[in-house]
Amino acid sequence: MKFLDKLQRKFGKYAIPNLMYYIIILYIIGIVLNVVNPYLYYSLLAFDVEKILQGQIWRLVTFLIQPVSSLNLFLLFELYLYYMIGTSLERAWGSFRFNLYFLSGILFNILGAILVYVITGSSIDVSLTYINQSMFFAYAALYPNVQLLLFFIIPIKIKYLGIIYGVYYVYEAFIYLRAGYWLNTVTMILALANFLLYFLATRNYRKVSPKEYKRKAKFKREVRNAYNPDNVIQFRGKQTVTRHKCAVCGRTELDDEDLEFRFCSKCDGNYEYCMDHLYTHEHVHHDHTDNKESNS
Repeated sequence: MKFLDKLQRKFGKYAIPNLMYYIIILYIIGIVLNVVNPYLYYSLLAFDVEKILQGQIWRLVTFLIQPVSSLNLFLLFELYLYYMIGTSLERAWGSFRFNLYFLSGILFNILGAILVYVITGSSIDVSLTYINQSMFFAYAALYPNVQLLLFFIIPIKIKYLGIIYGVYYVYEAFIYLRAGYWLNTVTMILALANFLLYFLATRNYRKVSPKEYKRKAKFKREVRNAYNPDNVIQFRGKQTVTRHKCAVCGRTELDDEDLEFRFCSKCDGNYEYCMDHLYTHEHVHHDHTDNKESNS
């Protein structure tokens, strides 16, 4: 992710805030265009590699104004959903990274269409469909426990919708591949390449490495072998012995394996603290009055 940080420092000032607002405007233009003249888009504005190579380079952008067949309740819900998803991603990542994600989705879709043209000589339609799908997958990965109302009635977490959607997507790609249309499968993969790159770049694979599994197993053995009556706690309904326990907040390594604990050299006795309280606790001194001296 350091590469993205460098890009953001250099080009962040060019990011378009609230990008989804303008994308929704493109949808509205498409609706109006379909009412006025539905053939205008396909004759002058649709993505067509052959005509782009002939000099109609505006088609690289105007294909985003894709007319929709009809304005209905489902379409309004879809527009609202993708606007909500896009703005949520922008709040989480910042305008530059969301712009980059959306733009890379467009570029990968264009690349897929060019690949089809180079190999088959035919031009395929490019739209916002796969780009919206990649946003949906990113949102499901980022906010897996958000609930949506399926059919406006059934509450379901978005991670399950993402899994169902992903399984169907893989099944569709497999059907194309089995039928001999391998190019369609490649195009589908390219169309969602921005999500695949995001997903692979943000996973912490160190957690599933053999070295990490060995470290965790050793850590658990040491926890079982170490016994301190003060560190006996109830964890998930069972009496468990912990190796570390903060003398202030009572948190242990079972609460978060990434927590770090240290003993305080200024306290009388073996008092252990988490890093949140190591420098803020009151030092313990066992004198005749059994007072605690405040940390200065």
